[in-house]
Amino acid sequence: MKRLSSIFILFILLILPLNATIPTQQRIRLTDSWEYLKGDLGSIWEAVRPAAPGSSEAVPIWQQVTLPHCFNAEDAVDPDINYYQGAGWYRTQLSIKNPYLNGRVILEFEGAGQKTEVYVYTYKVASHTGGYDGWSVDITEAVQQALANPDCAKRFNGRIPLSVRCDNTRDTEMIPSDLSDFNLYGGLYRYVNLIYQPEVSFSNIQINTPVEKDMKNASLKIQGTFHNPNDIRQASIHLLLKAPNGEKVWEQTTTVLPLGTNPLFETTIKNPILWSPDQPQLYTCELTLTTPQSKQTITESIGFRHFEFIENGPFQLNGERLLLRGTHRHEDHAGVGAAMTEEQMEAEMKLIKEMGVNFIRLGHYQQSDIILRLCDQLGILVWEEIPWCRGGLGGEKYQAQARRMLTNMITQHRNHPSVILWGLGNENDWPNDFSTFEQSAIRAFMKELNDLSHQLDPSRMTSIRRCDFCNDIVDVYSPSIWAGWYRGQFTDYKSISEKEMKRVKHFLHVEWGGDSHAGRHSEYPFNPLQAIMGGNSADERAGDFALQGGDPRASRDGDWSETYIVKLFDWHLKEQETMPWLTGTAFWVFKDFSTPLRPDNPVPYVNQKGVVERDLTKKEAYYVFQSYWTKQPMIHIYGHNWRTRWGKVNEEKEILVYSNCAAVELFVNGVSQGVKQRNSQDFPAAGLHWNCILKAGENNIKAVAVKGLGKGNMKAAITDEISFNYQTEEWSNPKQLKLKTYPDKGSIVWVEAQLTDNKGIPCLDAANVISFEAAGDGKLIQNLGTSTGSRRVQAYNGRAAIRIDLNGTCQVAVKSPGIQTAFIEVKAE
Repeated sequence: MKRLSSIFILFILLILPLNATIPTQQRIRLTDSWEYLKGDLGSIWEAVRPAAPGSSEAVPIWQQVTLPHCFNAEDAVDPDINYYQGAGWYRTQLSIKNPYLNGRVILEFEGAGQKTEVYVYTYKVASHTGGYDGWSVDITEAVQQALANPDCAKRFNGRIPLSVRCDNTRDTEMIPSDLSDFNLYGGLYRYVNLIYQPEVSFSNIQINTPVEKDMKNASLKIQGTFHNPNDIRQASIHLLLKAPNGEKVWEQTTTVLPLGTNPLFETTIKNPILWSPDQPQLYTCELTLTTPQSKQTITESIGFRHFEFIENGPFQLNGERLLLRGTHRHEDHAGVGAAMTEEQMEAEMKLIKEMGVNFIRLGHYQQSDIILRLCDQLGILVWEEIPWCRGGLGGEKYQAQARRMLTNMITQHRNHPSVILWGLGNENDWPNDFSTFEQSAIRAFMKELNDLSHQLDPSRMTSIRRCDFCNDIVDVYSPSIWAGWYRGQFTDYKSISEKEMKRVKHFLHVEWGGDSHAGRHSEYPFNPLQAIMGGNSADERAGDFALQGGDPRASRDGDWSETYIVKLFDWHLKEQETMPWLTGTAFWVFKDFSTPLRPDNPVPYVNQKGVVERDLTKKEAYYVFQSYWTKQPMIHIYGHNWRTRWGKVNEEKEILVYSNCAAVELFVNGVSQGVKQRNSQDFPAAGLHWNCILKAGENNIKAVAVKGLGKGNMKAAITDEISFNYQTEEWSNPKQLKLKTYPDKGSIVWVEAQLTDNKGIPCLDAANVISFEAAGDGKLIQNLGTSTGSRRVQAYNGRAAIRIDLNGTCQVAVKSPGIQTAFIEVKAE
């Protein structure tokens, strides 16, 4: 078989800046007509060989898929197995229609996990290690050679067979470590693009937009790198700069020799319109590259802003203090794993912004450029980091990958005005991937990465989280402070933070919070925590995430209720308003996500620290943040999914209302409980808390924000209303499972199980594990990693539910250890 020459086998990284906008007709998302094979092939020939006459070639069996696609869309949260780590193959056929004379054909991978090999017909054209940085390969010569191959041309009728091997096999000489508290997904889980370029094209555009400290002037400096394999010697570039309103600000044309890296344009922008979270104003740079044979136009969105971390003090943006109100994001979603579509990403980021976030840490790896563009547009400042996460420090191959991923991240994302911090690592004090663990070696490599980051981008600062013996190397440091969860009490938060702030020049607290099982509530969430001592320590230590062993702590001994976690968040948020030196914080994490380290969690294999579930269903804590962080008037009574409260007759019960309005009146069963003024320091719920007598049976609660007193010049009252049952009957141990069904949408039906005692009284504090099985003409909607999307889950207030997709009659069995299995027949309507 004829081989490509070595020059053709070499692949070219960073051919095109991933954040550039290219005309649609020149950039094609390859989403459809793919096939996937779980497992490996004997050789590339097995992906392209013709079927034997009269044979179906049933082995190996390929399945049709749409990109993006993840190996582990379901098995990452399957309660009974470890998620798959190994090889997987993808194949499709390309129809090449390059509009440019002598143009180039580029394959762009926005991210693929974790090691990737690319083949055009039988020719290997690229390989890449790293699951999160974007990369590209010029396949022009490979396409030409495939078309010239008689066998390929005849069998594929002029189309080009493309095969891609992805592999997420465990490898300690690769980052991130498999000890990391998240799945190392496999597959083409970000978009793959076919791009047509002229024979000379932009390879990378670097735009610098420094703003003077008085905000009166800004500089615009642009340099470019070009893809020019044919060594074309004549080219010009035209720049058109447009203001956020679309008006022309400046334009210029320059002649360049398109080889290497060239400075292109430099000018001063007087009185720039500044970018900020409240007003994310974006300018547009339109760059047109012209040669005698072709023309290419790309656009870049840029922003002008000035930021500063004051030493032992707050963060400033555009000359004013800005308290960073942040969260974190993992690339993970129910039913798809890492393979989120652009629409899903947009829905998630808008939900984050609507919660009041102005800052996000993208943990723990470079994320899709779509996310960075959304941060630019929505006004969310960014800490983005490379996946040097846990495990120690590997050899030269390991370190070369870290250098390359840092270079790619900065090169690909530095034009985004939202980015302020380049993260160099996470929990690098966590050993066990290697037989030796040397702090001096980790410090030396951290110093190398820090220097490289500043060399690549002097305009941003560097950061790490939780590696105290490196806290003097980076510009901004976050220690481990998990007050009220992994150690201590949440009332320790402020004093410990102030102590940690004084140990470094620039302190930023990222990762705090705790787990909550969606739908689980408690009348007495602090009762199990009596043995936990407060004090001067709130860090996470080895084993603290485990559900057994170690010192008393909320993560082990608490009830994982939404009731406890809203109090924890509430306390932190009210304290942050009294810390004038605080740069800001980012709670961990916005959305629940899958992890191989937590099989025994209430939802198996899910880290449940999110304020939304893995499918974006809001938990109660979402509204706590809204009440502190948003300006649009809002009101929310705690407990919308708390169906039944319990207690004694005439026992006072706490009712919380989370609102950003100045005053709220509460009604219980139509009777006013009085008006309360909002005061952020009146814990809990900023003073909007009442102790009320509930009646046995159904109760109605209504909260009304008093007219005209809201932050946003509210002209009319806003209200919230819930109803729930109040149970006064006491129960004994769970002895039975009571089942019921009710319709959802179309052919979907809910099956709900309630644990009761031997008298049939619901056991409202029961947390038993409940499992669902189905047989017949229906299937469980499972492996979503949500409280109602797992076939095995801990009960929330003695209850658990799951949906079934029916096409006939189905028998459902529901089990819980030590309790007789219950059955119910479910029929399609």
